[in-house]
Amino acid sequence: MILNIFTILVMILLVAVLGVVVAKLGMLPRKIARERGHPQADAINVASWIGVITMGLLWPLALIWAYTRPAGWEATTPADAPPQRTAGTADEVARLGARLDAVEQQLARMSADKEVSR
Repeated sequence: MILNIFTILVMILLVAVLGVVVAKLGMLPRKIARERGHPQADAINVASWIGVITMGLLWPLALIWAYTRPAGWEATTPADAPPQRTAGTADEVARLGARLDAVEQQLARMSADKEVSR
């Protein structure tokens, strides 16, 4: 009797684990597409779940689709997009200009000292 109960509990646990694994696999292409900023992430999600329902028919295609770049796709994630440069404030530009002037003056002095030492 105890072994029968233990067997039923193990079967229930296996079914629950299988359900979690299937759910995680069904969500995987959508998660990848959203992280990459894919413009067709919702369609990838639908294809993924249809693939899960049909026992894996469309799921691999949805996974590949999540990694592809459609023609004309503008990158929207920091990993794909080039770094954006922001214009500095007027104070920062003035400070950098003064620093550049100081470096140029120091370079001119070094150059003049080199000329004198020859």
